[in-house]
Amino acid sequence: MFGKIVYISDNMAHVEVPKTTETFVNLMNRHVVFEDEDKRILGEVEDISAEIMKIRFLGEITDERFIGGVLRKPNLTASTRLINDKELDIIMGGATEKTFMLGLSPLYNEREINIDINEICSNHMAIFGNTGSGKSYGVARFIQSLFYNPNFVPFRANFMIFDAYGEYHNAFRELNRINPSYNFKFYTTNKAQLREGGELLRIPLWLLTVDDFALLLQAEKHSQLTIIERMVKLVRVFATDGDISTRYKNHLIAKAIMDIMYTNQTSASKRNDIFSILASCSTKQFNLEAPVQGIGYVRKFRECFLIDTSGQFTESVLITQYITSFIDEELERFEPTPNHYFTLDDLERALQFTLISEGLLRNDHLYNEAITLKVRLHALAVGESKEFFNYPQYITMENFIASLVTYNNSKAQIVNFNLEDADDRLSKTIVKIYSKLFFDFTKRLNERASIPFHLVLEESHRYVQNDIDNYLLGYNIFERIAKEGRKFGMLLFLISQRPVEISETVISQCSNFLIFKMTHPRDLEYMEKMLPNMSAEIMEKQKSLQPGTCVAFGRAFSIPMIVKMPLPNPEPYSTNADIVGRWTA
Repeated sequence: MFGKIVYISDNMAHVEVPKTTETFVNLMNRHVVFEDEDKRILGEVEDISAEIMKIRFLGEITDERFIGGVLRKPNLTASTRLINDKELDIIMGGATEKTFMLGLSPLYNEREINIDINEICSNHMAIFGNTGSGKSYGVARFIQSLFYNPNFVPFRANFMIFDAYGEYHNAFRELNRINPSYNFKFYTTNKAQLREGGELLRIPLWLLTVDDFALLLQAEKHSQLTIIERMVKLVRVFATDGDISTRYKNHLIAKAIMDIMYTNQTSASKRNDIFSILASCSTKQFNLEAPVQGIGYVRKFRECFLIDTSGQFTESVLITQYITSFIDEELERFEPTPNHYFTLDDLERALQFTLISEGLLRNDHLYNEAITLKVRLHALAVGESKEFFNYPQYITMENFIASLVTYNNSKAQIVNFNLEDADDRLSKTIVKIYSKLFFDFTKRLNERASIPFHLVLEESHRYVQNDIDNYLLGYNIFERIAKEGRKFGMLLFLISQRPVEISETVISQCSNFLIFKMTHPRDLEYMEKMLPNMSAEIMEKQKSLQPGTCVAFGRAFSIPMIVKMPLPNPEPYSTNADIVGRWTA
């Protein structure tokens, strides 16, 4: 079948096509072995002409295993033959307890391609493809194949699917029928799905950090972080038991009023500012009708600010003594514990007190930045999205995460978060908050990587971006997970039709890739630049792929392979609309 080797370049052998043999059109992309006395070199047919067949070197088969890369080229006298079944088993893997069937090889009579579970699931992975290329079907089938494997029961798996359009609910809702030990659970922003067994997505506010609130309130400047930090401290102070909350509130109001009293404003302006503070922040001791005890008489708080003929407050001495009696600088050193329940309404009140503290009232620039945060927080507190942060009772981070993966008192291996009813900005923030919670949880485990989490990010270009996070917070949670998460058992599965919009840092940390058909020149150029294994040959292969077929390469694959993914069963909701059926129904 093969003629002699004509010559050998750095990574290519030019093999003569015998004159008596027809051109081997059916050999395109097939694998051949160059065999010397002491080595077997694996190659792939890349080009065939009437006289010469070009075969690119892939690696060496030795001791019944494959080693990528070629240091020793075959001799010109080496024999050339098609790869045999035993060698295909080395390349495509066999069915064992540690492997699962990824798909079939269209080049080798639908031969199974089995992948080592550790190699593909203990590393970050990216799945790219145009709309309609079979990307969502491939993802659904990938996860189904893991759980359909009769030789392997991933009982302690934690797949967290962040589903932008509610596609995957149908693909996994009957997971329990495969094995009674398996369970599927889904949280949703779509109330209509509550009738289907879903739970409304809710996030406990007290589990959020200053960084999380900065993302939630769309902070843009470092000075706003100081305001948010003060707000978070105050809301926790106000949530503490005992009288510390009231004392702290009185202290803040008293300091704010005294700051105004010491200004050079007219008495009328001072009174207006003081009454404005009490309109937004008041207590039993500080409100317009609060009694102020003098010597032998009582005045209402507002009556102390009557102005005499000389332009002064009639009760300036009394009111000053009353106000200063509530100032206690020791309270500023009080550090509340984070273990307290609070709501968005509580957070709004804490921000109000923040606005009268820290000298914000006398600083127009900072006050305007704080007002921006106030407007955004109020919009969240009164908008439809407020329910996503209305958790009914206090819960610790560990118990909250445990609740996420518990279904009917059993373990849920797949948890789907349907974000279709949240806008893009809020969806992005929700995914970041959950990702940070999971990452922080895995880092706290006594035994590193003992509870792995796989974050499956559908439409990941909506979340994993080069955004303001690095400037504002000093890090991007997805970039941090990409760089550090693997050792803690925190893995990313990125799914996208626009890889060019995804953070370069995150893509660079992915070890395995499933590339379905892509045609956009910017995406192709970006992938070729960013992915070290994305050779020109792979680029050409993916351009001609059929729907449901991908080019798979990376750490889990001996060589880049064309993989035909079986149809998922059940299928996700990702097919095109049936226009003819709908128009004629």
